Amino acid sequence: MVPNRDIMRAVEQLHYRVTAGDVAAQAGMDLQLAEQGLLTLASEVGGHMQVSETGELAYVFPRGMQGILQGKYFRLRLQKWWSQIWRVLFYLIRVSFGVVLIASLVLIVLTLIIIAIALSAASSQNRDNDRGGGGGFGPVFLPRLWIGPDWFYLFSPGYGRRSYERRQFRGRDGQMSFLESIFSFLFGDGNPNTNLEERRWQAIATTIRNNGGSVVAEQISPYLDNLGNGSSRDLEDYMLPVLSRFNGRPEVSPEGDLIYRFPELQVMAEEHQATPVPAYLKETPWQFSAASSTQKMWAISLGGINLVAALALWRALQDREVVSILAQIMAEAGFAGSVVSFTTGIFGFLLAYGVAFLGIPLARYFWIQWRNKRIEARNEERQERAIALNEADNTVQRKLTYASEFATRTIVSARDLAYTTEEDLTEQELAQKDKIDEDWRRRLESH
Repeated sequence: MVPNRDIMRAVEQLHYRVTAGDVAAQAGMDLQLAEQGLLTLASEVGGHMQVSETGELAYVFPRGMQGILQGKYFRLRLQKWWSQIWRVLFYLIRVSFGVVLIASLVLIVLTLIIIAIALSAASSQNRDNDRGGGGGFGPVFLPRLWIGPDWFYLFSPGYGRRSYERRQFRGRDGQMSFLESIFSFLFGDGNPNTNLEERRWQAIATTIRNNGGSVVAEQISPYLDNLGNGSSRDLEDYMLPVLSRFNGRPEVSPEGDLIYRFPELQVMAEEHQATPVPAYLKETPWQFSAASSTQKMWAISLGGINLVAALALWRALQDREVVSILAQIMAEAGFAGSVVSFTTGIFGFLLAYGVAFLGIPLARYFWIQWRNKRIEARNEERQERAIALNEADNTVQRKLTYASEFATRTIVSARDLAYTTEEDLTEQELAQKDKIDEDWRRRLESH
C-alpha cells in the first residue's frame, strides 16, 4: 500500500513526531484515515510508536523517509519522473496555441498576397493579349516570395549543426510570455479554489484545536456550506460530517444546548500555541486571465486580424477566377504553390480556429461573471455567520461557556513514555521499574 502524500507532507511540517490528531488537523483529513495512514507510513519507512503513561499514542518518523520511499517504490520514482516530463509537456501545450495563432495568420496573409499578385499578373497579361488580339491568358508567373528566413531549412539535415541562441519565453520579472498569455486568454489559468476542501477542513480542525477540542456549532458554521433551512439548521444537522470526520461526539448541557467534543484532537505530540485561522472560509473569485492588459490587447488584436483575414480568404475562394488561378499556382513547383496548397488544404481548420479564438474567451467571460456572483453570495453568507458569532446572543454565550468546561489538551511528552518501539521491550521494562523505585524512594524520603 502506497503511503498517503498528504500525511507525509503533514508529518514533515510537524517535524516528524506526531499524533493522529496532529495529522488530521494539519491535513484537514478524516481522523480514521489519518490513523490508518500513519500506521502504513510507519511500517513502510521504519517509524516508531510511543505510548504515554495515560495510553495516548504518538508516532516518530525518520527525517529521510522521502528517500526511503523513493528507493523502495518504483512507482514513486515513476511518478516523480512523469511529473517532470508533464511540466515540460504542459508548457509546450500552453505555448502551442500562440504558435498556431501566429502560423495561421502568416499562412492566410501569405496566401492572400499570392492571390493578389496572381490576379494582378493575370489582369496585366489579359490587357497585353487584348492589345495583341489574343484571347485568354497563359500560365501565371509569380516572383519568388521571400519573407524572413527560410523556415523550411529548419527541417534540413544540416540544420542541427548551426549555432543559434536559445530564446527564453518568460521575462526577468516573472511575467508570463506572450505565447503563454495566448493560452491564458483562451482558457484562463485554472480553478483558483482547487484546494478549497483542504482549506475548509484545515480551518475547522484548527478551530477545534484552538478551543481545546470542544466547540459549538456557531464556531464551525462560518466554514461550511449548505446548512439547510428550517428544522435541519436548528437541529444542527450540518455538524454530522464534522463529527464523522474527526470522531467527535455531542454533549447536551443542562439547559438542553448542544456542544461538540473531539477527544482525539485534544491530543498533541508537543505543546503548540493557538494557530491563526480566518474568521470564515473565503473562496477566491475566478480570474479571466493572469496575462497583462497589454498581452490581452495583443491577443484580441491578432485574433481579430486572423479572423478577418480568414473570412477574406474564404470570400476569395468563392470566386471561380481565383480558384482557377490557384489551381495553376498549385500545379507549379515552388514556394508559392506549396503555401497555397497547404493553406487551402487546412483552411477549414484555420477558419474554425479563428472563430473559436474569439468565441471561447467571450463565452468564458460571461460564464466567469455568473460563477463569481455565486462565489460572492457564498462568501457573504459565511461572513454573516462569522459576524453573528462575534455578536453572540445570550444563548450562544451560554453554549460557549459550557463548551469551555470540556476544553483540554493532552501532550504525549517524550519524557513520560510507557513504551516505544525505538528500544527493546526488556530495556524499557527495566527503565520503568527503576522509575517506579525512584518514585517510591522520593515518597519515603519526603515522609
